[in-house]
Amino acid sequence: MNIALWLERTAAKSGDEPALLLGDAVVGSYRAFFREAGGLATALREAGIEPGDRVALFMKNCPQYLIALYAVWIAAAVAVPINAKLHPKEASWIVDDSGAKLAFVDGKSGLGELSGGIVDVHGAAFRQMLEAGPAAVRSCRPDALAWLFYTSGTTGRPKGVEITHGMLAAMSLSYLSDVDAIPEGTAAYYAAPMSHGAGLYAPVHVLRGARHICPKAANFDPDELLDLSVACGPTSMFLAPTMVRRLTDVARARGSRGDGIATIVYGGGPMYRADIEEAVDWFGPKFVQIYGQGECPMSITALSRADITDRSHRRWRERLVSVGRAQSAVEVAIGGEDGTVLPAGGVGEIMVRGLPVMRGYWNNPEASAATVRDGWLMTGDVGMLDADGYLTLQDRSKDVIISGGTNIYPREVEEALLSHPSVREVSVVGAPSAEWGEDIVAFVVLAPGHTLDTAALSEHCLGEIARFKRPKLYHAVAELPKNNYGKVLKTELRTMAKALADA
Repeated sequence: MNIALWLERTAAKSGDEPALLLGDAVVGSYRAFFREAGGLATALREAGIEPGDRVALFMKNCPQYLIALYAVWIAAAVAVPINAKLHPKEASWIVDDSGAKLAFVDGKSGLGELSGGIVDVHGAAFRQMLEAGPAAVRSCRPDALAWLFYTSGTTGRPKGVEITHGMLAAMSLSYLSDVDAIPEGTAAYYAAPMSHGAGLYAPVHVLRGARHICPKAANFDPDELLDLSVACGPTSMFLAPTMVRRLTDVARARGSRGDGIATIVYGGGPMYRADIEEAVDWFGPKFVQIYGQGECPMSITALSRADITDRSHRRWRERLVSVGRAQSAVEVAIGGEDGTVLPAGGVGEIMVRGLPVMRGYWNNPEASAATVRDGWLMTGDVGMLDADGYLTLQDRSKDVIISGGTNIYPREVEEALLSHPSVREVSVVGAPSAEWGEDIVAFVVLAPGHTLDTAALSEHCLGEIARFKRPKLYHAVAELPKNNYGKVLKTELRTMAKALADA
């Protein structure tokens, strides 16, 4: 089943209902949404895009993003959404690795030439493409690729997670079962990037005929969210924990109780218990937590609205720091070192299998075989399941830093810094941050004759990696702590980084 069929059905049933909004202004009904996406799909075919071909989307949130995404699916092509914050070098690597033939961008992108061209969604060429004759939704199997989700690991280079139409359908139906029923009249507010979790939730909101609100602000603006929720509510959204913290602070300062906000789904990073308690105290029962990975998008576990709000249970504090129970379409287990499933209370690697689990990584059979074993997705996260099925994350076995809800991979930052002549060795870790979840801290061993120049290192990073990946703090050390095998002891560095951040 092509996931774009949901748009076709909603347009047929509720064609005059508002679909796409920029701020509080309606820019398209469902009938117009489907017509323009179909026209763009026709234009893609005329540009030589065949079923299974990859099309990149490298832009910030806007109504045109959803039109382009659905056009790709109508044409049975594969969307390659790219984080708009990435450096052009990083985005170009993803475009090359995916073999994308065409890219939709929002202005100057810095991408190289593509056979199908680079199309600015705010330009005349894009508007002309929308006017091409409408296209029927091309049929495809549930295991056909729909989305290449580029994630990464401690090896540095991103990996393309193969997300199929069937995975998107299973994830969406799990959302309705385990997260939120999406009552009639709901609006989906896109505060987080559409290239990630927020965009993955678009299909289920299309299925339910929700309005899709793109904020006017280029970056997350709690004031705009509060205002638009009053004007356009009831609204539902996906936020990173740091966004929840900022929203709570702004709402309290304004005396706003979040009128119009119906549901806030949070995930993508650690949520401090004090933060969610304060948010619930202020806003009320509006929150649901999810835990997922690109490899099993948004659909491993969910901590329900009731579990987050109800403080009458004797173990409510323990449950509040958990990530909830397995979602409907998956099975969750804890594996020991030998791969055997551990009983309740055992601590080990979190394993998941079920309909939303990826079929593998794009052109990377070795990584696929290492990550999916006998149908089980080996998450690389360490956790514990209690007797009631609540999963608590103990630690991340990978050294990923999550800042502002975005994964940052130390190897990428380290490689950028090592290309500067003053850096002989470097190791990057995360330090707890009340504002961002984690801040990036770089421990630098300087080359002989050099002194630590943080301004020069930050400027150097700007030419190599995205701005948000730059370290917030640099610390010069005579040597990095290492074990007998020469491996850097990041546990010690994290302790040092926390002390530096506290100071």
